[in-house]
Amino acid sequence: MTTDLHQFALASIDVAVAELGLDDWIREVLHQPERSIAVQVPYRGDDGEIRLVPGYRVAHSTARGPAKGGTRFHPDVTPEEVAGLATLMSIKTAVLDLPLGGGKGGVTVDPKQLSETELESLTRSYTRGIAANIGADLDVPAPDVGTGERHMDWIAEEYAAVTGRPNPAVVTGKSIAAGGSLGRDSATAAGCRTVLLSSAARLGLPADARVVIQGFGNAGSHLARMLAADGLRVVGLSDSRGGLHDPNGLDVAAVCAAKDEHGSVTAYPAERVSDRDLLGLDCEIVVPAALEAAIDETIAEEIRARLIVEAANGPCTVSADEVLADRGVVVVPDVLASAGGVTVSCFEWQQNLYGERWSADTVATRLEQRMAEAAEALWAVADERGLPLRTAATVLGLGRIADAVIERAGQRPAALVS
Repeated sequence: MTTDLHQFALASIDVAVAELGLDDWIREVLHQPERSIAVQVPYRGDDGEIRLVPGYRVAHSTARGPAKGGTRFHPDVTPEEVAGLATLMSIKTAVLDLPLGGGKGGVTVDPKQLSETELESLTRSYTRGIAANIGADLDVPAPDVGTGERHMDWIAEEYAAVTGRPNPAVVTGKSIAAGGSLGRDSATAAGCRTVLLSSAARLGLPADARVVIQGFGNAGSHLARMLAADGLRVVGLSDSRGGLHDPNGLDVAAVCAAKDEHGSVTAYPAERVSDRDLLGLDCEIVVPAALEAAIDETIAEEIRARLIVEAANGPCTVSADEVLADRGVVVVPDVLASAGGVTVSCFEWQQNLYGERWSADTVATRLEQRMAEAAEALWAVADERGLPLRTAATVLGLGRIADAVIERAGQRPAALVS
């Protein structure tokens, strides 16, 4: 990602502001993060030398609650990228009607080049740098690219050491032992499943609709198993080494077993297809669950599905959206389809705040209900205003944020979007 992501987020805000007829001062508020910090992150290498890398944390909006968003360790992290991601997180939490705002953080480093000891030193140092700007009622980090539950455990421990106030609600995505939530591992897939099934039913697709899933990581693999259990036919799958196709439906359990044993879905005996050809297979539903910008305008022309559900972040380019809209292909945007993770993160935060431990069934039930309600609200805005779902999502989210901003400013709530 680059500066383009931030510009895309700001352009999306402008479209929603115009659609909602908001005042210019609200647009200016939404264009600027509430808080943005840059820190130097020193960490000790295994050779004993101290190295220094830049880190960032941005809180775009806390109008609806504490900022919420991941922390990524990646060599391409920039302040512009973090600002754009924080802005989009504000919209995502508002679309799901969570009592949270939007934030994001990152360190410009390649975690693959660091040992476990170096990663811990880096994570704890970064936490010390941002400790005054995070907290359970201020800004709540989570995992993202290059980080996971061990990093979140380190953040929670270091925050407690720095502040003298142990509080597991300062960060989500922790291990279960450290206060993490049951159901977090499959949350993105479970949320995507709910949205996919409701959208397919709305479009009148068959109960055994054919599905292609690009990407077989955490979200893609869990989703494939769930949809196969629902009776849908997963006719195409891929990971970073290649893709598979079976027009009658792949044996998802056997594909998972092959990947576990050999490291790739391509170990399963089926027709091999390229990642590009995979997206053009004959099917009703395509789920991009891998890379950003995986579907450009050229690939969009080749897609034969009626429904695309974005389990990955930003898999369709702006030009692809235009082509797909012209061809009548419905795209359920990532801001909703991939929101299961942040929703269960919210549940983890709530459990930590109140000292509760919800069962896996309780988490699953509440997640399904929240995703279904958000999908219904999104379709209602799209139908009422005649908007594509992606634009409708921004309008829905920004309307809710604007109401909170207006209330905070001491003016009468706008009640722009229910």
